[in-house]
Amino acid sequence: MAWLAGVHWDLVVVLLLATAALLWGMRRARRHGPAPRRRIAGLEAMSEAVGRATEMGRPVMYVAGTQDLDDVQTVASLGILGAVGEMTARHGCELIMPTDRSLVLTAGREVLRESYASAGRSDDFVPDMVSYVSDDQFGFAARVDGVIARRRPAAIFLQGAFYAESLLLAEAGAQVGAMQVAGTAMSHQLPFLVAACDHVLIGEEFFAAEAYLTGDVDRLGSLRGQDLVKDVTIGVLLIGALMVTVADVSGWAQLAWVRDALLAFLEG
Repeated sequence: MAWLAGVHWDLVVVLLLATAALLWGMRRARRHGPAPRRRIAGLEAMSEAVGRATEMGRPVMYVAGTQDLDDVQTVASLGILGAVGEMTARHGCELIMPTDRSLVLTAGREVLRESYASAGRSDDFVPDMVSYVSDDQFGFAARVDGVIARRRPAAIFLQGAFYAESLLLAEAGAQVGAMQVAGTAMSHQLPFLVAACDHVLIGEEFFAAEAYLTGDVDRLGSLRGQDLVKDVTIGVLLIGALMVTVADVSGWAQLAWVRDALLAFLEG
C-alpha cells in the first residue's frame, strides 16, 4: 500500500465526479434524447456560407487543419466535413478540399463519399475534390493561397489545428471576399482567425459543433455532462470565495476551518 502514499486524493475525487457526470449525461441522452442545442453563431453560419457559394456559382473550400489523424482536432474536423459535404451535395455546389497529410486525404474522401450518398448524390462525388498538396507547412499554405486566388471560393471553412499558416490562409480568403467560418482549439491562433474570418468556433465550441452536426447521442450527452461539471465547479468557486471573504472579515472560527480545508483541497 506504499504506492498510495503519493496519490492526490483530491484529484481522484474530482476525476471520479467528472466521469460520473459524463456517464450520467450519456445515459440521459440515450433515454430521453439530447438536451436542447445551444446557439452557436459559427455553427448557424455554415449553411449560410454554403448557400452563398451556391447562389454565386463559386466553389466551397474546406481545410481540415494542418495536422494528421492522431490530432483530435483533425478527427473533429472530419465530423464537420461530413455535414458540410452533405450541404454541398444537396445544393449542387462544388467542394474543394486540399490536404497536407495522406491519411487525411484518404479519410476525407471516405467521409465525403458517405455524405454524398446520404444526400442521394453519389454520382456527384468525385475523389479528386480532395487533393494532396504537401507535408511542408508553408508549401501547403502557398499552394492553397494560389488556389484561393485562382478559384475564388465564395465560402471557406478552416476547421482544425493550425499554426503560423492560419493567418496566411485566412488573409487569402478575405482578399477574394469569401465568407469564412473557422474553428480551432489552438488558443495562440485564435486572434488571427478572429481578425480575418467572419465566424470562429472558439475552443470547446469547435468540438460541440462537431457533436451537433454528427448528431451522435453519446457525444451530445457528454456535452450535457460537461456542462454539469462546469456549473458545479463555478458554484464551488463562488461559494468558496464567499466563505473565505466572510471568514476573513468576521473572524468566525468555524468558517475559518472550512476555508482552510477548502484551500488545502484546491492546492492539492
